[in-house]
Amino acid sequence: MSVAAQVFVIVVAGVLGLVVGSFLNVVVYRVPAGVSLLRASACPTCDVPIRWQQNVPVLSWVALRGRCAHCGSAISPRYPLVEAATALGFALVASVAVVVPQAGDASWWLALAAFLYLAAITVALALIDVDVRRLPDGIVLPSYGVAIVLLALSTLVGHDLWPIVRATIGMAALYTFYLLLWLIRPDGMGGGDVKLAGLLGWYLAWLGWGPLVVGAFTGFLWGGIFGVALLLSRRGSRASRIPFGPWMLLGAWTGIVVGAQLTRMYLGVYTS
Repeated sequence: MSVAAQVFVIVVAGVLGLVVGSFLNVVVYRVPAGVSLLRASACPTCDVPIRWQQNVPVLSWVALRGRCAHCGSAISPRYPLVEAATALGFALVASVAVVVPQAGDASWWLALAAFLYLAAITVALALIDVDVRRLPDGIVLPSYGVAIVLLALSTLVGHDLWPIVRATIGMAALYTFYLLLWLIRPDGMGGGDVKLAGLLGWYLAWLGWGPLVVGAFTGFLWGGIFGVALLLSRRGSRASRIPFGPWMLLGAWTGIVVGAQLTRMYLGVYTS
């Protein structure tokens, strides 16, 4: 893939992220509340439907100065921030993807779609877990189907079955590990964390054993660092419960982006 083509893919991914981020704002608000995603968007204060020109990601919020065009009530800055963060996330995923050797073939496009999907649900699940301390089945469980279909097709197009076998083992292993933790300490994490673990295990092991190990370990590392920071800042205690889903997801992305490199470095130290 040429440099021009790489830049084009990254820009398109970023623009797509803006649009997806706008939809994720709806998902984050409605899914925990049990509200249909098909309902037209409206101001939460006056319930007047939002016109399409008032719903352009980021730009509409800026143009309206963060207020409803009808009643003038304040619109949370989280809306444009989610849109911008999703756009950045999509662009970063594409930036990592365009440099791999098979960039541009059918297998690559399917894998890119799978990881862009993971980026989208990462934003939604992290925010929902922070808001309501829950990882909804309505997002996590269908994601298994999306991830398995896209990455299995990617592997089959590439004529190599081993990543599917490895991903299945990784999914079962990480799910079982979290299930055991949950059974031992049910107050330490929720069932949603267990279900999410299996999904992340599929993604990570599809890439390799190194990403799986790094992704699983650094989830606990990031969560631990955050917990220590809360204690040092006196904003929490040992009894404080923090949502673990965001740290699982951050750990997974650590494994996805640098897991293979860290594993090679680690093995190089002990084999040299």
